[in-house]
Amino acid sequence: MNQKDPPEGADDGGHARRRPGRGFVKQQVQGTWRELIRVNTSDRRWEMPLAAALSSGLPLMVGAYFGRMDYGLMSSLGGMVFLSLPNTSLAQRMMMLLAASFGMVACYAIGALTQFWPTAMIAALTVIAILVNMVCRCYRLGPPGSLFFIMATAIAAYTPGHIEDVPMRVGMVALGCLVACLVAFAYSLHMTRVAPPPPEAAPPKPTFDFVVYDSVIIGLFVGISLLVAELLQLPRPYWVPVSCLAIIQGASLWAAWNRQLHRILGTALGLCVAWALLSLPLNVWTLSLVMMALSFGIETLVVRHYASAVALITPLTIFLAEAPHLGQGYPADVIEARFVDTVIGAIIGVLGAVLLHNQRIRPQLSRWMRAVPPNRVS
Repeated sequence: MNQKDPPEGADDGGHARRRPGRGFVKQQVQGTWRELIRVNTSDRRWEMPLAAALSSGLPLMVGAYFGRMDYGLMSSLGGMVFLSLPNTSLAQRMMMLLAASFGMVACYAIGALTQFWPTAMIAALTVIAILVNMVCRCYRLGPPGSLFFIMATAIAAYTPGHIEDVPMRVGMVALGCLVACLVAFAYSLHMTRVAPPPPEAAPPKPTFDFVVYDSVIIGLFVGISLLVAELLQLPRPYWVPVSCLAIIQGASLWAAWNRQLHRILGTALGLCVAWALLSLPLNVWTLSLVMMALSFGIETLVVRHYASAVALITPLTIFLAEAPHLGQGYPADVIEARFVDTVIGAIIGVLGAVLLHNQRIRPQLSRWMRAVPPNRVS
């Protein structure tokens, strides 16, 4: 009796090999859609968004009062360091925030200096991204992690000026960090009384892969994204590495993919918001109030729905980097450039996330990386 040929799609043991079909694709699409529309619950109190808005908004008010909105914007960027405040004891909070303030000032200073040596700009941003991510991961600094440090470096690198302006610009950022520390101190005095932080537990011991491998891959792809932006001669390339970093920091490849969709769709919606705001007859006072309202909305939404938060992050960052020139009648150019930057950065970020999370590539690259430093480091 002749043996029948095994059915198509079966292996030598007679077991059918599963191939992704329409059902698999439909399941993935439905999962992506559910993730896109899902709104997370959060116990974040309203005091935190208010304090964040004051940290970045008070410098704007001072700049508006003295007629130097450019100074106010630099200080407002330093005020973003408030978002690095951990939910710990008062002493631990202030110590971490002071350290983060030093890092913010240093990152801005290096970025401001690299504009005079363009060949060093990409290398400097890559190294900063690696080191800042290592520090954030070593000390378990929560979201947004290294994002605003890299943003400060990139914005400083593409803010035109003269070499003699650098000390003043760095000083403005330092003043903004000081305002953030003062606001954080008052906020922490209140919050440690009404909502005491959880007991401090010893953080898990940092591993080589978590601290070194991940940081090197993230930093390299941040640098690659800026290199691609320069090769494409994009008019405002500072946003490409920021978008790349926001995507690649996802906890998994699936999270990075979902974050990419959130960021692109949120940016598209945010550009419409920015267009509407740019069409308004804003003066320095109303612009300051709008930016404070955007900061409050971002910190309220970011823990609940990322795409909605990005819709507010986009106009806020446009104002931070472009406000001194918004009266020159080119909002359409800014809108188009920001969307292109976001798409390019998101694509490069997803490619970097593959190296971070692919379990076939990661172990091999990690072994090669461990062979570089001395044994006592790895």
